[in-house]
Amino acid sequence: MQNDRLVLTMLSTILIASALVAITVAVHAVGLAVMLRVLLRSHEAPPARAWPIAWLLIRIAWSLIMMHLLEIAVWGLFYFWQGCFPDAEAAFYFSGVTYATIGYGDLVLPAPWRMLGPVEGLAGILMCGLSAGLFFAVVDRIYASRFRQNRTGDGP
Repeated sequence: MQNDRLVLTMLSTILIASALVAITVAVHAVGLAVMLRVLLRSHEAPPARAWPIAWLLIRIAWSLIMMHLLEIAVWGLFYFWQGCFPDAEAAFYFSGVTYATIGYGDLVLPAPWRMLGPVEGLAGILMCGLSAGLFFAVVDRIYASRFRQNRTGDGP
């Protein structure tokens, strides 16, 4: 009887973790799609000077951080809703350090929910990897464009 309850608890935790990961990925996908649409509309030709390049990267960083904070909030709201922590601040703090894989260990999830921590950390790693990929693509496009301009003599 107790083993059956343990299995049901584990299965429900896995289903909840799957739903939270799906929401996290959906938020990230929508955010990246919006960012890419804006980038493609506003930058037919990548910027060539230092300040416009820096300003573009700053805006991308801000947008990505806002996206990640929204994803952290999804997990934090779930933890708070389920009463995993005494207050919202603790729930969001735990979510943030887990998502970013810092893992201070000063707060831990209650026993039934412990598997959510590693799953959130894995989701955070994946979403940060996607964000790093976007940064790389933008920087690559800027420097590829500058390289082409320098080879053809059309650039500054």
